[in-house]
Amino acid sequence: QVQLVESGGGLVQAGNSLRLSCAASGGTFSTYAMGWFRQVPGKEREFAAAVSRGGRSTSYADFVKGRFTISRDNAKNTVYLQMNSLKPEDTAVYYCAASSRTSFSARKYEYDYWGQGTQVTVSS
Repeated sequence: QVQLVESGGGLVQAGNSLRLSCAASGGTFSTYAMGWFRQVPGKEREFAAAVSRGGRSTSYADFVKGRFTISRDNAKNTVYLQMNSLKPEDTAVYYCAASSRTSFSARKYEYDYWGQGTQVTVSS
């Protein structure tokens, strides 16, 4: 069983940056592809970014390309999401997730474990 704990959310002004972290425990971190998703009330949870087990391959949703960067440190069992040039529409609860079933994926059903989420609020 893998436990995921996100941190780093908060309130920022548009144009600023935040870095989210997700610390994993209870499993062999390097065997999991990792993803970040986000959700606003009343909407489906949507894919933001994913990184392969070794960290060499990444994938991004169109709405974050060029602004967000996903990375991981397998020695620290942590995945990061660096968010730059934040916009009010980026306001959401951000979740990290771990998948044992694929190299990396944008499909939320392919992820086995989820964190509790961290709130990101971007003011205009």
